[in-house]
Amino acid sequence: MASTALHRLADSRYAACIEACNTCAATCDFCAAACLREDDVQHMVKCIALDMECADMCRLAAAAMARDSAHVGYICELCARICEACAQECRSHDHPHCQDCAQACQRCADLCREMAAA
Repeated sequence: MASTALHRLADSRYAACIEACNTCAATCDFCAAACLREDDVQHMVKCIALDMECADMCRLAAAAMARDSAHVGYICELCARICEACAQECRSHDHPHCQDCAQACQRCADLCREMAAA
């Protein structure tokens, strides 16, 4: 029964966006942890904070889509905004983990924005 529900979810209109949100959340978690290991952690505070906020928002958006929430549009719009802010901050750092995070955030933002407009 559970595999049938997962199969339907994978075929749903939300599948790509849920995957992008989950990937973004994991990438943000990795980036935050890597930022904490940088020599100048104080310089990374804004990045770490945005990584954590973005990861939380991406998880919420993925859950809302999985539940087919009536508020998916609003949640995805907010997720897109937070992902864009995180991507912008991560782009300002040269660390590979920040650059990877910026890419994941931008992809998630783009898909969430499409979902919000649907």
